[in-house]
Amino acid sequence: MSKFDPYEHLNISPNPDGTLTRLTNFPVVPTTLDEDSGVVAVSKDLPLNPEKKTWVRLFRPTKLPSNDNEVARIPIILYFHGGGWFRFQASDPVVHERGTHFASQTPAICVSVNFRLAPEARLPAQYEDAVEALLWIKKQALDPNGEKWLRDYGDFSRTYLYGCSNGANITFNLGLRSLDMDLEPLKIGGLVINQPMFSGIQRTKSELRFAADQLLPLPVLDLMWELALPKGTDRNHRYCNPMVDGPHMKLLPRLYRCLVIGYGGDPMIDRQQDFVQMLVMNGVMVEARFDDVGFHQIDLVDPRRSAVVMNMVKEFIWSAPAK
Repeated sequence: MSKFDPYEHLNISPNPDGTLTRLTNFPVVPTTLDEDSGVVAVSKDLPLNPEKKTWVRLFRPTKLPSNDNEVARIPIILYFHGGGWFRFQASDPVVHERGTHFASQTPAICVSVNFRLAPEARLPAQYEDAVEALLWIKKQALDPNGEKWLRDYGDFSRTYLYGCSNGANITFNLGLRSLDMDLEPLKIGGLVINQPMFSGIQRTKSELRFAADQLLPLPVLDLMWELALPKGTDRNHRYCNPMVDGPHMKLLPRLYRCLVIGYGGDPMIDRQQDFVQMLVMNGVMVEARFDDVGFHQIDLVDPRRSAVVMNMVKEFIWSAPAK
């Protein structure tokens, strides 16, 4: 009987220098500025930190809402994709499609962050990239020559942080880090935390129940954290297990309103529900939307679930009290 190999399952190969060879090549989706090409959103790439090779892909709806014949300002969504910390780029089809949906259906200006990947860059590198992206948006607001899509159409007072899977982990940690940052004139209206990726040393009932899950069996989840966490730490590090005591706990009562999404077939569902309970116990305004049916990141492959999530996001953003 052959031993299960999580590297083979993920189609990656470890290198002696600690890097990965990623054996799955995704096609690159080009940006388009042609509003007459039939696209529902135009897009363009801009550098974030050239030294770190990070960048952002901006999306703007081709049909902009109007108020009294004037273009209305729309929310800004700072988006962090999933991929288990080690894969996907902002130019990959599934990530590009999500940015397009945010722009066209919310509608919003979507800033999709191409952050560094593990293990070449371990945590907290991804949190640092997220902070840089948030400050980059602030810079555009203050610079008379800043990015025109943001300055002409974006409402900096309604900036939302959105992430799925490990991107939801980034969103939560960025929310905490931003609490003591000077963001004016930018204001964060809330966090959308979609199927957040958390773990811990002690196994939960859902992890054991789905230990042989076809998508995310336990050895695969463990490997993802082994590749992402700082060397010398374990899965009870606060980056991985926010329910453990740590300096982040003092910040929780000040956290922004949150929309947390989860599915009953996700091995991490118990941790996601514990996470919601932790937020509520600390006085955070939380809207929890859990569905008994569905697996991790089902909304990326099921158009119906994708539409449901988009409606949740739209309702969460547009029902927020004006500031």
